[in-house]
Amino acid sequence: MLQYTPGSTFAHRVDPRGKLLVQMSFAFASFCRTTPRGLIILTVVAGIILASGRCRPESMLRGYLPAMPFLILAPLVAGITGWPPTVEFEAVYIAGLASYRIVLILLVSGVYVVTTPIRDSRAAVQWLLPRRVGSAAGIAIEMVFRFFPLLRADVTRLRAATAARLGTSRPVRERMQHLGGKTLRYGLLRADRLSEALQARCLAWNPTLRTLQLSRHDIPSIILSVLLVYFGLQGSA
Repeated sequence: MLQYTPGSTFAHRVDPRGKLLVQMSFAFASFCRTTPRGLIILTVVAGIILASGRCRPESMLRGYLPAMPFLILAPLVAGITGWPPTVEFEAVYIAGLASYRIVLILLVSGVYVVTTPIRDSRAAVQWLLPRRVGSAAGIAIEMVFRFFPLLRADVTRLRAATAARLGTSRPVRERMQHLGGKTLRYGLLRADRLSEALQARCLAWNPTLRTLQLSRHDIPSIILSVLLVYFGLQGSA
């Protein structure tokens, strides 16, 4: 799972609002220009964004590994029709472009996750959304980014412990029941501890967050966002 990694890259220094703007404009352009030429241009843009955070594509894709089988198989499933099954290559081609578009969006989103502290993400969300809505969304985002890595670590430890006890020799159904039950138990325990920790720290709807301020590093992100929106509008025109 992708997590924030401290660093001094260009992407680390960009304001989180600028990075969110780049994400939204990139997704907009991707949906408007899902053509081979458009995706080639967007691939170059995604490569530049990855380079700005010194993020390797393979490490980003590993973070999205559970979604990869669906993106790979989706074109084939979309192209199979009728009985007996036949493959419509045009449908496979269109679905393949759509899957590749999603991969590019995931790569750009991964750069944001890796280069943006959780508190900065919360501050950006609360700046974008008004009052209690923004506060609730900010709290939810912060909890997700902090809670899921812990839950994933618990699952990894459970799988290692099961393998050490020769649990891999048991039937698949029993292994799934064991791992699912233990994961649910650990998840509930962590949720209870999180609730107690929030109460002990007097959870506030309006905490003191880091002050967000635009700088010269945000100029390229704003220019790139404008160009991406223009590129998308040209394709939808």
